[in-house]
Amino acid sequence: MKRREMIKKTGAALLGASVVGLPAFGQDTQSSTSKKRKAVIVGAHPDDPESVFGGTMLALKAEGWDVVSIYMTKGEAGIPGKSYDEAAAIRKVEAENACKVLGVKPIFLTQIDGSSEINKERYVEMREAIAAENPDIVFTHWPIDSHADHRVCSSLVYDAWRRLGYTFELYYGEAMTGLQSQSFFPTDYVDISDFAAKKREACFCHVSQDPEGWVDDWHGNMAKFRGREIGVAQAEAYVHLIKGKGSIGF
Repeated sequence: MKRREMIKKTGAALLGASVVGLPAFGQDTQSSTSKKRKAVIVGAHPDDPESVFGGTMLALKAEGWDVVSIYMTKGEAGIPGKSYDEAAAIRKVEAENACKVLGVKPIFLTQIDGSSEINKERYVEMREAIAAENPDIVFTHWPIDSHADHRVCSSLVYDAWRRLGYTFELYYGEAMTGLQSQSFFPTDYVDISDFAAKKREACFCHVSQDPEGWVDDWHGNMAKFRGREIGVAQAEAYVHLIKGKGSIGF
């Protein structure tokens, strides 16, 4: 079998040829109960779900999944010269516009950009938000990251995964690897070649964040690099966290 054919066959179980390596989970449940499968994407700020996971969201939507984008903050500290309330109002609308482009539902939590917390109340907030959606799969930030909000978001989602009884598959994505995400070595890939233009359109909804300065140079080039790793034009890469993997056994 040629390498390119092997890649496509590997991903056929979940999203045809568009996903490489993601497991064929939940299919029996769907066929027996007619429950539509759901993916939840959890990002720290407006523009994180779109830039890190946007192609995957579109690939899932194309296969009939429900997709929800959870924003841990509203980007309060993200616009110089604006108050937190002013910036939050602007960036919330930008995120909603991006979700319209992607065809996904936005949910906003109550943490503050740049001042995110890990405590009992924040664990509960994240867990309840995810539980309410009852997802089959969740994507969030890789935990080794130079941005504190990304690390907080990742930890809160990980805790929810454990406390909800590992009822969904958990995948970590990369944000500006080298500058933000560190030591990221993918286990799985999503071929986003057919969705890259629409992902870019969603990212450019975040006008206040100067998308011309980072969307193509960072995430666009990352997608091309990850695509080369698996023999496609563009891809998003993930680390799949598996319950018990790596345990010593005592």
